[in-house]
Amino acid sequence: MNNLKASGQGPRGTLYVISAPSGAGKTSLVRALEREAENLVVSVSHTTRAPRAGEREGTDYHFIGELDFQRMLDDGAFLEHAEVFDHHYGTSRQWVLERLDEALDVILEIDWQGAQQVHTQLAESVRIMILPPSQAVLETRLRTRGQDSEQVVARRMAGAVAEMSHYGDFDYLVINDDFECALKDLLAVIRGRRVRQEFQLAACSNLLKGLLETV
Repeated sequence: MNNLKASGQGPRGTLYVISAPSGAGKTSLVRALEREAENLVVSVSHTTRAPRAGEREGTDYHFIGELDFQRMLDDGAFLEHAEVFDHHYGTSRQWVLERLDEALDVILEIDWQGAQQVHTQLAESVRIMILPPSQAVLETRLRTRGQDSEQVVARRMAGAVAEMSHYGDFDYLVINDDFECALKDLLAVIRGRRVRQEFQLAACSNLLKGLLETV
């Protein structure tokens, strides 16, 4: 698949908020999207949970303690924050705004509550929910990971249903039945955004001016 190239230097980057129930394939899709799309970065959240096997500090998450998280929260450092399965997560406000000002597109991988918080503050953010093709497929994916007990799987399934019930708050719904098709759908959303008139006016102003010159 050819790399998705930005259509030039836009006026400001776009913030994409991507949510999904656990096991829907969000992380794998976002990683592939990051490889395929240029001028796009993924925000690394802060979390109070312990690293899982293979996770790296600063790449997967910024792992911090409860006290440090509370200090950042009190200082207003988070664009959004949430508690998920007894752990806290938060997105750095300063980092996101700086990247957008650099005309980079930014992806946030957060739950529906975080998406709601972000959209309240930045109404221009684009919200995407990734969904599984069925509950049965989702449960199978959770079980085949082999990381969780039956109790945890049941808890995650209940949380997934609650998460998916908020699909109506999102601008785009991507069904991850076939990975490559889902990835193409995500790329299409970004490509469509980058060729909107207001972005092209800033990115291709000289080209547009030249097209209208008298021959």
